[in-house]
Amino acid sequence: MGTFADKLIAWQKLHGRHDLPWQTKPNQPRDPYAIWVSEIMLQQTQVAAVIGYYARFMRRFPDIASLAKATEEEVLQYWSGLGYYSRARNLHLAATTVMDLHHGVFPSDFSAIQSLSGIGRSTAAAIAAFAFNQKQTILDGNVKRVLTRHFLIEGWPGAPAIEKKLWILAESLLPANEIQTYTQGLMDLGATLCTRRNPKCEACPLNKTCAAFAQLRVNDLPTAKPRKVIPEKNTTMLVFRCGNEVMLEKRPSSGIWGGLWSFPEMNALQHIEGPQLEIEIQKHFGYEVLSSQTLPKLTHTFTHFKLHIQPQLVYTLQNHLYKDNAHLWLSLEDAMGAAIPTPVRKILSTFQS
Repeated sequence: MGTFADKLIAWQKLHGRHDLPWQTKPNQPRDPYAIWVSEIMLQQTQVAAVIGYYARFMRRFPDIASLAKATEEEVLQYWSGLGYYSRARNLHLAATTVMDLHHGVFPSDFSAIQSLSGIGRSTAAAIAAFAFNQKQTILDGNVKRVLTRHFLIEGWPGAPAIEKKLWILAESLLPANEIQTYTQGLMDLGATLCTRRNPKCEACPLNKTCAAFAQLRVNDLPTAKPRKVIPEKNTTMLVFRCGNEVMLEKRPSSGIWGGLWSFPEMNALQHIEGPQLEIEIQKHFGYEVLSSQTLPKLTHTFTHFKLHIQPQLVYTLQNHLYKDNAHLWLSLEDAMGAAIPTPVRKILSTFQS
């Protein structure tokens, strides 16, 4: 009948994913750098969304040395739109660490991998398994879903006690051989068959031993996170425009969109309209305001809160009062190519005909 691992390995060989851009063909040397970049991009992001960004990123930064030599600004620019920007900052910082401490060679020691910025236990295990054929345990969201369903484990998987139980279980299932195929199989099963919604249980290689399937409880697991009211915040973004140029302001290195270029925010203006709004803008920013226009609101959802953005388009006469490293006047085309968060890109796109 075969073990859990045996069935998963056999299924992956026949039905798993084998043509992802960061995967190497059999008997080809594996590139730890390429695997590392892909695993960081895949954190909290689906494969389909990552592929295009990965190809563009790797063309610009084909190895650790090129990534380490780049500025954080440029790394963020190539990450722009992918979200969770701390991943890009950590990737850049880790590249400099590899250059400084490991002579530019990505470390194979598991503890050394896990010590790099932005790499937790599960990501380190995936890199170690795929790049160095090490017997390590992954436990990402897909794997948690497979395990909680197959072994009927109730309780929110993010709770410390449940997560500890899942780590122990995941370690006990590791095969003696073919760790790369097994690890990829776990990822593939969760991504293609054992999905959050509408799982394809009839095609699953583990359905004969899956406790949730046997008890018709697949849709009950994994247990949902206890609901909390998501906080909602409001902000006003000032879209300064002069001719074909707009002004962008560099955000602080920490916090949301850390290090990215965005529009200036002035929450004190949220309830001011008409001529008084233009007076306040001129008083605070020093620009002579020709006219202003309230643009449609948009909402951006983060992991822990929702941000409601009121863009305020402001036409100015003079566009070069700010001449410092924290402010830039760029053409609309150049602004779209800068390291900007998704809401800023959406606002800019409304100016493109």
